[in-house]
Amino acid sequence: MYWVMAILPFALLLLGFPIFLLLLTTSLVILLLFFDIPMTVVHQAIFNSLNKFPLLAVPFFVFAGDLMSRGGITKRLLRWVASLVGGFRAHIPMTSLGFAALFGAISGVTTAGTAAVGTLTYPRMREAGYSEKFAAALITAEGALDNLIPPSIAMIIYGIASDTSVIQLFAAGIGPGLLLAGLFGLYIYYYSVRTGISDSGRFSLKEFVHASVDGVWALGAILIILGGIYSGVFSPTEAAGVASVYAIFVSYIVYREATIAQIFESGARAMQLTGLIFIIVAVAGLYSWLLTISGIAQATVSVITSIHSEKWVVLLTINVFLLFVGCFLDPASALIMLTPLLAPVAASLGMDPIHFGVIVVMNLTIGTFHPPFGLNIFVCQALFKTPSKTLYAGLMPFVGLAVLALMLVTYIPGISLWIMRLLS
Repeated sequence: MYWVMAILPFALLLLGFPIFLLLLTTSLVILLLFFDIPMTVVHQAIFNSLNKFPLLAVPFFVFAGDLMSRGGITKRLLRWVASLVGGFRAHIPMTSLGFAALFGAISGVTTAGTAAVGTLTYPRMREAGYSEKFAAALITAEGALDNLIPPSIAMIIYGIASDTSVIQLFAAGIGPGLLLAGLFGLYIYYYSVRTGISDSGRFSLKEFVHASVDGVWALGAILIILGGIYSGVFSPTEAAGVASVYAIFVSYIVYREATIAQIFESGARAMQLTGLIFIIVAVAGLYSWLLTISGIAQATVSVITSIHSEKWVVLLTINVFLLFVGCFLDPASALIMLTPLLAPVAASLGMDPIHFGVIVVMNLTIGTFHPPFGLNIFVCQALFKTPSKTLYAGLMPFVGLAVLALMLVTYIPGISLWIMRLLS
């Protein structure tokens, strides 16, 4: 049975099965061949996977992020970031990076962040003389910041799967997200110097003031979402609903750049993307339930912890394993499947569950822009038609920097936990 559970999903993946069908097929085969229990457990396990209140935040955050892109909020955020970094060298890619981090604070969907940031900043980088390889790779990699900087749908899913606090996970993701953005910023500066591209502008206090006044409503979205969550005014799920109402109000009433039709289009897109996420969550929940009742979860704990008595070696092994998984599975699927296996390992090592959650999410975040199957890679190629060979080559420095950030976060818990402890 164990070999079937391990090999069958991989074989179906090679045959091109969609992730949800892969997991559902494997689960049904295992139940029919190795368990003598009623098939009604399938419906019960699927229902229980989705019967989680925090999951309601997913469609609201997706809707709010999409509508903000349509309704002029993201354009004003971009102008504000550009006015802030206008005096720096490489200010165009720096603006793109800062905008990606800022957009992560109002969205939470990495693919949505890649599309929203890319459509606005990629043409500007190309016009400034940056190569297709660099510009496309930066857009692809920086979109992953949405998975770390709150609100993060990946953090929500991990919190549900591990029964840990979503609010604490949000707070713990800020430090690693800023660290990753900082390393990317250093590479952008180095690349600009090495290639001789001097696109530095001049900081203008007048432009900064105008951009701040024009974007006050856009910046208010971040204040309301994060301020409301960490002040205890509302939960992450309630914050998602408030963000949606705020997006409608600002886009339609204040800026008047979104029509009723566009609001409904954002709603339709949110439903479509939520359906894609939830169908994976549902069947992955069934598969993870089978992993637990079959004893594989307990066996995995024993195998990993017996590799070596040193805690750092076990963590390194987990990181290598998750980086490999992240190359082939999307974060939602991997989180639902692997969290029941790995959370007990972390507990046996005496790790803080919030710190370990950040490690898991960060690993799978790297997978979103790691060749060959990163989700953001597909988004970038769909938007800009960048050849795979070109994009893969451009991504390697960003992957290397992300792995460096992962190692620092893994072995220095304070990077993740200091903000959480500060806010608690």
